[in-house]
Amino acid sequence: MSVFPATAAAKAADRRAARAGGTGPASRNQRAAYLFIAPLGLGFALFYFWPMIQTFYFSFTEFGPFGGHTWIGGDNYARVVKDVTVWQALGNTLVYCGIGLTALPLALVVASLLNRRGLRAVPLYRALYFVPFVTLPVAVGLVWNWLYNGDFGLLNEVLGWFGVDRHYWVSDPSTAVFAIGAVMVWSTTGYYLIIFMAGIKGIPRDYYEAAELDGAGAVRRFFTITLPLLSPTLFFASVICMIQSLQVFDLIYIMMGEKNPAVGDTQSVVGLFYKWAFTENAQGAAAALAFLLMLLIAALTYLQFRLQRRWVHYG
Repeated sequence: MSVFPATAAAKAADRRAARAGGTGPASRNQRAAYLFIAPLGLGFALFYFWPMIQTFYFSFTEFGPFGGHTWIGGDNYARVVKDVTVWQALGNTLVYCGIGLTALPLALVVASLLNRRGLRAVPLYRALYFVPFVTLPVAVGLVWNWLYNGDFGLLNEVLGWFGVDRHYWVSDPSTAVFAIGAVMVWSTTGYYLIIFMAGIKGIPRDYYEAAELDGAGAVRRFFTITLPLLSPTLFFASVICMIQSLQVFDLIYIMMGEKNPAVGDTQSVVGLFYKWAFTENAQGAAAALAFLLMLLIAALTYLQFRLQRRWVHYG
């Protein structure tokens, strides 16, 4: 006799219904599930999958000045590989990605501090950290352009109190990439802070209390309890952060403009795509560049999923 007779009876009924033509509860539930996900699947097919196929097709074509396109084979991919600006943009993009990932440990440390017992005004701190993330990139770029201004910027004024000479942060190629990267970290830390705070709250307090009874300090509890149990959340955040950093464009475009002498030294892959597609009328080459960027993101994401087995702990 089954331990769960109702479940066993339901399964038997489903098997009989499947043999009779698929009208059992399980079949009805499957049809209902497909109906619920159909709108999302249709939207994904129309606005993501089909444009991806079109981009792949257009990457083998050349567009005329008045519209229309002709098949040219792999010439666009040859241009992408041979163009020096592509490799420079790729290097800049990887630097942005590396800088952007520093937001994760920063957000993790702040989240651990805000989850301390007895700390007041935590919702206020959480909101203040989250505000930069929901602020429009245009507003963020304009404000930080004023802060970075070499003539009257607040950053130079503060550094001048300590005897540091004025510097044109976003006009100097040696500092422009890192100046933009710092703004990226500032604007995204709050997002990951919210994710990590939610993850930390899901860790049972019993673990921390037992560690305190054993004499473990705050730093030891962080590395032996918080970090291992939060590793799935950290893995998710790292994937999202990497993808967002590889696609950075709007912040760079706003902060650098078109006449900045350091534009070429700060240009990302998406920025170069925009230049080719909408300024130089090289839509085919831009499509090839976009498709290769998609493959790069897919490869790095796959690598992250492979490496997660070594450091992510589930359960």
